[in-house]
Amino acid sequence: MRFSIFHGLGAPGDLANYQQHMENAREYAKAADEAGFWSVWYTEHHFGHEGQELTPNPILMGVDVAARTKNIRIGQAASIVTFWHPLRLAEDLALLDQLSGGRLEVGVGRGLYGREAVNLNPAADPRDQEKNRALFAETMEVLQKAWSNEFFSHKGEFYEFPAPGVKWSHPMSPSTPEFTQDGEITKLAVIPKPVQKKLPLWQVIDTPRSIVGAAEAGVQGIFWLPPVSALKGRFELYREHASRAQGREVPLGEGIALVRDVYVADTMEQARAEFEEAVMNSYRWITHWRGLSNLMEEGEELTPEHKLDFDFLLERNQLVGTPDYVAEKIEELQSELNLEHLMLWTTHPGLKHKNAMRSLELFSEKVMPRFA
Repeated sequence: MRFSIFHGLGAPGDLANYQQHMENAREYAKAADEAGFWSVWYTEHHFGHEGQELTPNPILMGVDVAARTKNIRIGQAASIVTFWHPLRLAEDLALLDQLSGGRLEVGVGRGLYGREAVNLNPAADPRDQEKNRALFAETMEVLQKAWSNEFFSHKGEFYEFPAPGVKWSHPMSPSTPEFTQDGEITKLAVIPKPVQKKLPLWQVIDTPRSIVGAAEAGVQGIFWLPPVSALKGRFELYREHASRAQGREVPLGEGIALVRDVYVADTMEQARAEFEEAVMNSYRWITHWRGLSNLMEEGEELTPEHKLDFDFLLERNQLVGTPDYVAEKIEELQSELNLEHLMLWTTHPGLKHKNAMRSLELFSEKVMPRFA
């Protein structure tokens, strides 16, 4: 079983100490690398004056962490590709793969917050979901063309590459048919190419449409919030469409990672006392936008009686407690979902760094070995 780190960074009310929070993130990533975690993943969020989300560029975070680690793979959960110029994104991700020695895992998303989208790329405005999805699909097409071909061209609804009408003439770069016609540029080459011949692609998915789209495109899925009972159908839907696309029976759980809130302490009481406020801070932030519907058990209807508190979450999606308890919950995920890849989110905004480090140590020493 693979264990990875989902590193959601936040510091509500403490942006003045941003540099210290970055240093804490480095220490955490280095410890995860030394403990044998498979990968570490960083988010992308913008304009967060509240301090709930600190990372505007997961690629830069990945470069920084890659320079300080040896084996751990570097991912984004996710790069919001609709916010990026596709050629710049293709270059930057390929450069990260080069700088990390081929350790890149490419995680992509479409974007959720309007204040981010409309100020970075109005075409990504989530209020127009069909346009947002079309932009996402075209950006992904450009990325894969750029990484896979020495020279490429593209003409779509949003982008045309290369821009028409640009002449090229230089004695050190002859106008060959590979990229010009009648002295005009007709194709581009993105440099560098990645180290890996085919970059691993991941997408944060949840709705049937996103699940089917990812499975059919050969994109691995990252799931997050729902309880086990509600995840079963999602895992099966992904398996069904991945099997059809690949022409083989894909085992349940293959190509899927699951993010879970994880905190390990010596006693159940200590784990809750140290972790509750931090994880509840995240859920108060998240559910303002998403509501509670994605936290319902399969067949359970959301009612006014449902209230967000730690007890509501505990049996639905939390792995919080002693090493034995957390290991038992992971065994349940394996039994029910055939889960192959668990991403731990421990670093919730407001959690003390020393507590996050101690939880990581306990998980590494007393939980991971049971799943070796």
